[in-house]
Amino acid sequence: MKAPSLFVSHGAPTFALAPDLLGEKLRKIGASLNHIKAILVVSPHWQTEHIEVLANFQPETIHDFYGFPSELYTLQYPVNGHIEFANSVLRLFADEGIRASLNHDRGLDHGAWVPLLHMLPNADIPVFQVSMPYSLNAASAYKLGQLLAPMREQGVLILGSGGITHNLSDLRHQAKVLPYVNQFAQWIRNAMIANNIDLLLAYREHAPNASQAHPTDEHLLPLFVALGASTPDEQLKVIEGGITYGILSMDAYMWQ
Repeated sequence: MKAPSLFVSHGAPTFALAPDLLGEKLRKIGASLNHIKAILVVSPHWQTEHIEVLANFQPETIHDFYGFPSELYTLQYPVNGHIEFANSVLRLFADEGIRASLNHDRGLDHGAWVPLLHMLPNADIPVFQVSMPYSLNAASAYKLGQLLAPMREQGVLILGSGGITHNLSDLRHQAKVLPYVNQFAQWIRNAMIANNIDLLLAYREHAPNASQAHPTDEHLLPLFVALGASTPDEQLKVIEGGITYGILSMDAYMWQ
């Protein structure tokens, strides 16, 4: 059975401890994934000069964040990798003449394991990652998703993990939501429902408050990877995730 393509907002690392609205919804999604053979994650927290594919049979849990509660640093996500599928992805890149290599040493960054902690708490489905090259932009992220799409036919879920909004300079520790967050998130939702790919890829020119919602692109690019891995005949599911810290829209999107 064909695996889904999914984008999740992973929020702050504290999402691991406070599942809020999205965590329970991810758990329900995870409960429906009994046919999935592996999960391929693309996260902004692994960027490289050229594409790398994680081929570590037992990737460690990387705590790649600082200044958070000590409990966060004790969390582990003891999942297996999948060497065979990593090699399959490497062949996809080779067939297209794209420079890529295997990485046998790296673990899973928090963009990968934090949402998976809620979605698959038993860590019973293998996980591996594909890095984001520093040169990636909206259009090339969409093409990357198209290139990875055949893995879905092999039972590999494509998981883009990022954020619908991500401007940490606006961080607030209260419930008040900054107006641009809702405006930008709603624009993304409308364009996604309309499947207006050209508009989405040109979001910086068309979306309200784009530069405030995303001073840099990297946290929105995984959305375009997941979108690229989808097909027009698939049903889009909008998963409302709410807003945390007044600035982080936690919406998710799934195609299946």
